[in-house]
Amino acid sequence: MEDLVGRLSALDPDAGAAIKVIAYFDRLVEGRAGLEPIVRGAAVLTGCPARLVDDERGVSVRVDAKGVVDPDAGPPDPAWLSAPLHPGGPPALWLERAGPAGPVEAMVLERALSAARGALARTRGPAPADDVAAVLDAAVDERSRLRAARRLGLGATARAVAVDGGRAKVLTADQEVPSTRAGVGPTVPVADLPSSWAAARTALRFAAEGDEQDPGPSVVHADELGGLAVLAATVGPGSEPISDVRDLERARSTAPWALATLVAVATTASLRTAATTLVVHHSTLQDRLAHVEELLGWSVRDPAGKLRLQLAVALRRLHQHP
Repeated sequence: MEDLVGRLSALDPDAGAAIKVIAYFDRLVEGRAGLEPIVRGAAVLTGCPARLVDDERGVSVRVDAKGVVDPDAGPPDPAWLSAPLHPGGPPALWLERAGPAGPVEAMVLERALSAARGALARTRGPAPADDVAAVLDAAVDERSRLRAARRLGLGATARAVAVDGGRAKVLTADQEVPSTRAGVGPTVPVADLPSSWAAARTALRFAAEGDEQDPGPSVVHADELGGLAVLAATVGPGSEPISDVRDLERARSTAPWALATLVAVATTASLRTAATTLVVHHSTLQDRLAHVEELLGWSVRDPAGKLRLQLAVALRRLHQHP
């Protein structure tokens, strides 16, 4: 290995340094090193203080650039180089240096975190993030799922929440749902959480971004979808939108206010309520609808037209979030 590093360094110093980093952390893993040596390696190899923070397990280790444990420090600076323990999680390993990361720093973050994950699992048990994945995975046997549920402190029932970006949460019935875009599964016995997770992911597809391009409610509960949930199975990546969905897109591209107006009409009980939601006068809404109905080629004010509009809005969301 030393000979290989020497030859690589002569050809490409960055490649040689990266191989040194890999070999260093491989030795720590083989020796079943604890967290402190791993963080010390990150600090010494990069020449700057490093810290590992895992709030879920109550872990905080900081080592200065000389390899000395030095826990007396303030909160991490968001500008520092960092990486999470798990995809989508908060930063866990920090190099106290502003980015961008060079080849050595990037390799240190990757290898040190890999070593830290193994050390944490060995010394502190599975992370709550791992337990969340376990209770939602139908491929995990029921006994293991129930053990994970106990570690999470769940009672007899819970519900899964699919958050924008693919992240998962497990909440009890009385816990507050995230205010970001989310799909909420039904409350079920903890052994049945995989079914709640599947329903939550379906509900997430019907949740809007809540902006001008995708107006509407950003949190959708699966048990309020009813028969609309059946539509999700019919629309996937590459599915061709029906003409009504194309009509909505044409109206949106022609009049910036058209989509928000149509969504308000589709999701409220009356035109007056829709006008209040849009903060426009009732007569203004009537004028807008007259114009948008010409763009669509069909009415949205009679019961059949409103149902058609509701289905078109739902299908559009499914195409937006395949």
